[in-house]
Amino acid sequence: MTTTRSGRPALTRPDGTPLRVLVVDDDPDLAEVLTGALRYEGWEVRAAGDGASALAAARELLPDAVVLDVLLPDTDGFAVLRRLHEVKPDVCVLFLTARDAVEDRIAGITAGGDDYVTKPFSLEEVVARLRGLLRRAGMARQLEEGPRLVVGDLVMDEEAREVTRAGELIELSPTEFELLRFLMRNPRRVLSKAQILDRVWSYDFGGQAHVVELYISYLRKKLDAGRAPMIHTVRGAGYLLKPVLV
Repeated sequence: MTTTRSGRPALTRPDGTPLRVLVVDDDPDLAEVLTGALRYEGWEVRAAGDGASALAAARELLPDAVVLDVLLPDTDGFAVLRRLHEVKPDVCVLFLTARDAVEDRIAGITAGGDDYVTKPFSLEEVVARLRGLLRRAGMARQLEEGPRLVVGDLVMDEEAREVTRAGELIELSPTEFELLRFLMRNPRRVLSKAQILDRVWSYDFGGQAHVVELYISYLRKKLDAGRAPMIHTVRGAGYLLKPVLV
């Protein structure tokens, strides 16, 4: 089992690279402590002290999660969140608030936040909340799981070459397996037909984009039949795989 320096099982992005987290708080001491705690998890972390610098950092980092203070010197966290979703629509957001009012919680969730913690809080709580958010969103995997990819209730054992959804075994051809593996290694990311052709069929493949459409339809019949769909078409852009939100 691979663990962090904190002793917790290590979490990474599905492709094995470090998770990316942006901390946004105008208190430099608090931001430094939070940043240190999250780096202790083995994650790539950056900090920003206001809304403008947070958006600039988000465009560069493309974070998987943001720890976002509600009260910022140049704007409020809710406005920042709306702009963040323009940069990265699937980002997980954990709000920090000094107020425990029900209205604030409702405002945060309505704005698209995933969770919140109230100041003062423990670092353990923030880390635990983030780990839970990232795993539920299908944006992280636990290293001791070995060669497994997990997106929602869809699980791929790369070594055994088995795929299950909600515990039900799904039989795939070798090409279908490789296509699904590429999608699962890039959850919530739009992949173009050209990218899929290059990765699944290799550069010397002489076919056209219609083969991607054909195999996507095969996967849909096997993965999504009778269930909430996980494979989505983004018109003019490509395809993406994302977990079903309950």
